[in-house]
Amino acid sequence: MSTSMAAKAPSLFWTLTEGRSLLELNSFYALRPLMKRLPKGDGHPVIAFPGFVASDRSTRPMRNLLRDLGYSTYGWGLGRNLRFNPQREDEMASLLHSVHQRYGRKVSLIGWSLGGVFAREIAKANPEAVRNVITLGSPISGDMDHTNATRLYEYLNGAPSVEMKARMSQLSEAPPVPTTSIYSKTDGIVSWKGSLQKPGGQTENIRVPASHCGLGVNPLVMYLLADRLQHTPSSWTPFEADGAKRFLFRS
Repeated sequence: MSTSMAAKAPSLFWTLTEGRSLLELNSFYALRPLMKRLPKGDGHPVIAFPGFVASDRSTRPMRNLLRDLGYSTYGWGLGRNLRFNPQREDEMASLLHSVHQRYGRKVSLIGWSLGGVFAREIAKANPEAVRNVITLGSPISGDMDHTNATRLYEYLNGAPSVEMKARMSQLSEAPPVPTTSIYSKTDGIVSWKGSLQKPGGQTENIRVPASHCGLGVNPLVMYLLADRLQHTPSSWTPFEADGAKRFLFRS
């Protein structure tokens, strides 16, 4: 998606109603027994990257579910996601290589919000170790005006350098592996337009009804994760919202 698209942060209404995430969390635990019926995993490893200011604690419910479905799951193990620098990027790449070597299998990467941007960039640099990438409400357009978290990010990390701006202009380029962007039009932190990637090939966008802070526990997102993770790069096809699913999922 071109970064020239008019960039605008979500409306104040959706930001102020992010408390919806509590309902999504409650529905996650209420439906947890039924989620055992989701497609089983093949044991391949999955790393989950948390969103900005979040930690592995935020992805624990999702990772526990995927573990119960048969995947070998990992958090990023780097504490709270506050700053980005070359050292942090090297640490994420090191984790990927460590897990890849331990299992001798390609690794699936799931990134929530800013964590999805990291997952895509790590996959671009290390495609030989990555099976697929799934992002949840991630600002992948490269235009920071698509999120209302920009001021806090720049307060903690400083304004982007010339080199970083050049890199950000390439963020919309998808990694050379199957890549799914799950987004919500009612996201109160990242504008849904900022989460779109150019569809085609092995890239897709799937819309769900969700808040930003609830994407990582939303039962519909859990359904999509179980569906998308079961595909290998050679068997991957875009998600089909057929039958009743077309009322829940849109592209």
